Amino acid sequence: MRDVDYEIVLTTSGAPAMYDRTAGEVMHPVTGPLAEATQLYATPSRLHERLLLGGDTPLVVLDVGLGAGSNGVAAWNVSQQLPETARTLELVSFDRTIEAFRLAVSEEHGDAFGFGKGAREAARGLLANHQHRTARTHWRLCLDNLLDDLAREPAQSADIVFWDPYSPRVNPALWSVTAFSALRRVCRDGATLHTFSAATSTRSALLLAGFAVGFGGPSAGKQPRTTIAATSLSSLAEPLDQRWLLRLARSHLAFPADAPGDALERIRQLPQFAGHR
Repeated sequence: MRDVDYEIVLTTSGAPAMYDRTAGEVMHPVTGPLAEATQLYATPSRLHERLLLGGDTPLVVLDVGLGAGSNGVAAWNVSQQLPETARTLELVSFDRTIEAFRLAVSEEHGDAFGFGKGAREAARGLLANHQHRTARTHWRLCLDNLLDDLAREPAQSADIVFWDPYSPRVNPALWSVTAFSALRRVCRDGATLHTFSAATSTRSALLLAGFAVGFGGPSAGKQPRTTIAATSLSSLAEPLDQRWLLRLARSHLAFPADAPGDALERIRQLPQFAGHR
């Protein structure tokens, strides 16, 4: 089935996924949207545990790259299943279009993309009003330029970031020092960022933007290790190390286009690598 520039295809595992014919990329390839949203974003971010800790203010999750809504609905489902004593969730999704999302939540495809009855109601509210609220979760949608949208978010307000836009090949502007610096402004102490990319240039851009950066878990069919960044080095189980610094120095694709001329020296001087100088 097609909807404008989007098509439902089957991954190698047999799971349905969204294909963007214009970008030439499949969202959540190989394992499919439900498995990948859990494996790469909901579980590594410890979303369930962080919500259960409770608190007077909502836990804020930035879902960058709404796409078919897989990461967003995974977070929504976690929050909705928790008791009243758990912290509430403020889920903010960003994208430039809602057409892939509209197709994913349709009657024909909604169940396959993780939109059960309650989640489908939330999705319809998002489509109609760009927000939906329950007693546990407030889900809102931003459809402007990402940097403009981030500039409107309060400083130091985000706790978790799912960074899942199209790849640097298709959308290099969102994998730049500029983009990650705009994001760093809105991340509070203790915030973590989770992304599928293992590219050296992605990791160097995050470091130059002020994040501590480490290795994440594997991504089936994509990268052997994903990337986790944080506002605090103590939040990383496996920070980038001396071996990574050596690879950085040898890499021909070490930095994004907007990196400063002395990027390598700046990274070497970061506190994260203090023991490796």
